[in-house]
Amino acid sequence: MNYYTLIASHTLHSRRSLRGPEYSGQETVNLDGSLTIRKVTVWDQGMYIVVAILQNLQKEIGFRLLNIYRTLSMPTLLASNTTVTENEDAVVMTCYTDESSTNWLFNAKSLRLRERVKLSQDHRTLTIDPVRREDAGNYQYKVSNSISSTESAPVELDVKY
Repeated sequence: MNYYTLIASHTLHSRRSLRGPEYSGQETVNLDGSLTIRKVTVWDQGMYIVVAILQNLQKEIGFRLLNIYRTLSMPTLLASNTTVTENEDAVVMTCYTDESSTNWLFNAKSLRLRERVKLSQDHRTLTIDPVRREDAGNYQYKVSNSISSTESAPVELDVKY
């Protein structure tokens, strides 16, 4: 801790507040010593430390890590073809997203990979070659973080035989 990382200080007995170099205008030190941050952004993420100096000049130090999670955007799933012929055609599905924690779904359940059903190294492209009738159904791409998840709109694969 040093002065250059100080957001603000508040003295209870005099009810005086001072702003430090890291004060941005979004923060308020409350009378109980708590800190309120308005319009939180990812730049506010990090370790926050409070130092209370008691009447006997003894210090009490508390700290808390603030994690910021952004709202997930819905991934987009595109297929090379949605109507294919069994044992003749292949299908390639590609998901477009900025998220890193992902999962492919088939008929609302986790997709089971097989010799004909493969994922690209980044897990964003699914290839089924050749397509069989048991591959017919709804495909989705699910993205998640520590607090939420969302899925792409389903792509329905129709397999003719």
